[in-house]
Amino acid sequence: MSDIPAPKVNRWPYLIPLAVVLVLAGLFGKRLLDVEQGKDPSLIPTVLENTPMPAFDLTPLPGRGDALRSEDLKGQVTLVNFWGSWCVACVAEHPMLLEIARSGVVKIQGVAWRDEPDASLAWLARHGDPFDKVGQDPRSHAAIGFGVVAAPESFVIDKQGVIRYKEPGIITREKWQATIKPLIERLKSEPLTK
Repeated sequence: MSDIPAPKVNRWPYLIPLAVVLVLAGLFGKRLLDVEQGKDPSLIPTVLENTPMPAFDLTPLPGRGDALRSEDLKGQVTLVNFWGSWCVACVAEHPMLLEIARSGVVKIQGVAWRDEPDASLAWLARHGDPFDKVGQDPRSHAAIGFGVVAAPESFVIDKQGVIRYKEPGIITREKWQATIKPLIERLKSEPLTK
């Protein structure tokens, strides 16, 4: 027998796939647990909830009156909706926004996000106009301030100018009735503090 030592085998590279599988299994297990506990795994939380809305001063769409400014929203409960004429999901949401506007429960302020003014105006003429004011955000300054990920996204702003709720996607009738409308009505009954 020879005294030649056996070559050393590096076993670490073989453990990497096992580690990846364990991490993925853990993430999958957490998602399942969240669903069992009634949490919606599709919701994207906002870190801005219960913080003052970002300051903005958006140029109005041509022929649409005054600018949309953050300071003008204080003193009332408001729903701010980020949308665009290019947004397919915005078409699906729009009938609900028209219904909300007709109800008079809350004023909806629109932010035409990354859109050409003529395209925004044509879209509103075709689909209807639920907005009290519409500000243009062609370079995403307001959208970045609000942490918008995709259109449509809507935010409930209280009388003090604090973001109280984010809807990351289409406002459905169910979401409106079960969550958003009751929150708005509660916030409207709260006193304005200075």
